Amino acid sequence: MKVSRLKLQGTIIGSLKKSSIFGVLTEEELKSISPLFQKVDLQNGEYIFLEGDPAEWLYVVTNKRVKIIKHTRSGRDVLLEIKSPGEIFCCATVLDNKPYPESAQAKEAASVIRIRRKNLLRIIDAYPLLRIMIARYLSEKLSDAYEMMKEMTTEIVESRIASLLLKLSEKAGTKDSGYNKIDFTLTRQEIADMVGTTVETSIRVMSKFRKLKIVRSTKNTMLVDAKALRRLLSN
Repeated sequence: MKVSRLKLQGTIIGSLKKSSIFGVLTEEELKSISPLFQKVDLQNGEYIFLEGDPAEWLYVVTNKRVKIIKHTRSGRDVLLEIKSPGEIFCCATVLDNKPYPESAQAKEAASVIRIRRKNLLRIIDAYPLLRIMIARYLSEKLSDAYEMMKEMTTEIVESRIASLLLKLSEKAGTKDSGYNKIDFTLTRQEIADMVGTTVETSIRVMSKFRKLKIVRSTKNTMLVDAKALRRLLSN
């Protein structure tokens, strides 16, 4: 039992270290706050929370990936973002104490850690540096949202897809034979959702990238030539 508790604590601390917010704390500080976090294991496709649920928990991805989804009035689910290990989600909503504006769903068998809102506020008070990191995180998210809106209104679809692949490969990828490997499945529909285009256009652009050897796809991974994508975007 003691070994299991130590293993769980190690998992929680390891995830917090990867976080852009909690990663600034020392090892001892992370140990002191780790009991306030819970680990949740999820099955593929299992929902973590649904749009409209009370925002009682802040989440950090521990293993695999989490999809952030928006339910449209027509009943269709649109993929907004994919969160990787160490990434936080629903931070602003939890701090504002408003209902979750989107749903979160496990992509493959994933795991997350979570902390209740009241405990999050406690540790923010205890460690003022977290206020700065949260402000920086929210500023970056706002900047990302602005860039996304600008791309969707001013950039051609090919550039938007190139930008998406580059971001995913830099954020969640690993190196493989000179390529950046996106080590999770990414369907053409998911690509289309995240850049605001049709699946047919997504298929056409990805086919072009394959012919140019910018992208190489396998069943569960995608290899992208980051240098080629940067050249394409600069042109």
